[in-house]
Amino acid sequence: MGRDWNWDFEEQRAARARASASEPAAPSAPSPQPRPHPPEVIRIRRRRAVAALVLVLVLAVIALVAALPGSHHPGASASTKSSSTRRARTKPPSDSQVDGKQAIKSILAYTPFVKQGSARVRDVALTFDDGPGPYTPQVLSVLERFHAPATFFVIGKMLRYFSASTVREIEDGDAIGDHTESHPELAKLSAHDQYEELFEQILRVELLGGQRPDLFRPPYGSFDTTTMRELHHLRLLMVLWSVDTDDYLQPGVETIVQRALAGAQPGAILLMHDAGGVRTQTIAALPEIIRGIRARGLRLVTVPQLLADDPPTPRQPLPPNLSGD
Repeated sequence: MGRDWNWDFEEQRAARARASASEPAAPSAPSPQPRPHPPEVIRIRRRRAVAALVLVLVLAVIALVAALPGSHHPGASASTKSSSTRRARTKPPSDSQVDGKQAIKSILAYTPFVKQGSARVRDVALTFDDGPGPYTPQVLSVLERFHAPATFFVIGKMLRYFSASTVREIEDGDAIGDHTESHPELAKLSAHDQYEELFEQILRVELLGGQRPDLFRPPYGSFDTTTMRELHHLRLLMVLWSVDTDDYLQPGVETIVQRALAGAQPGAILLMHDAGGVRTQTIAALPEIIRGIRARGLRLVTVPQLLADDPPTPRQPLPPNLSGD
């Protein structure tokens, strides 16, 4: 893992929150006005775009050479296998994926967000934030063992280190949503920066062979009217949750299971994490959560499938910024 990405940001933020709770509140300062990006930032972003284009071209050349007659030799199979993990195998979308895409499009016509279904159908959606990360393969192994689909809200920068897990999610038929490029509190960013956070993640998922994400979850639950406007431009549906397990705080396996099952009702959307810190408790709790949900006669589905089976009712009031600011 490179030094420029810290994957335990959730734990650090929780520690800062506990520390600040014991300090007297400081007088609120006026919100700073967004400043234009300095030339150096612009140059860095241009270089990054050029580097990404060069990488795509290099991979294309490698694939072309490997396909030429006589290009196979001892050791070539290992190289091909290594490069194949960079992009998901291309296959036509399933009927449920097509139905989910259409449902999201229809729902966007009357609401910019969802937090659960209407409870008319006995569907429940497991969702995981902040990945991919070092614990994501273990989460996926549990889901695969139980044949349980899920929805992953992925951070773009994490794909630099753990893209193989997202490729695995795509090939498993899990849904991939946008969790921004670098996990900021969006309500504190300018419109330009919010757009870039959303759009760059979309490009990374598409480069891996995934369908264009049309679901979004705000990091820390932070959003504002600017966020909603940018989501509209990008045709992204904001997905909140009806059950928060707070597993990122590592409260214990039994507590995570209890919280998940306490809110596991028809139409529920459960929030958990596969990265952002140590996730051994989440992994240990997941089998019991899956068994408990199914013991109630509920069906585990992706968020798009839940929305296709059980779309939310219109005229729901938009919830406030959930970040606590």
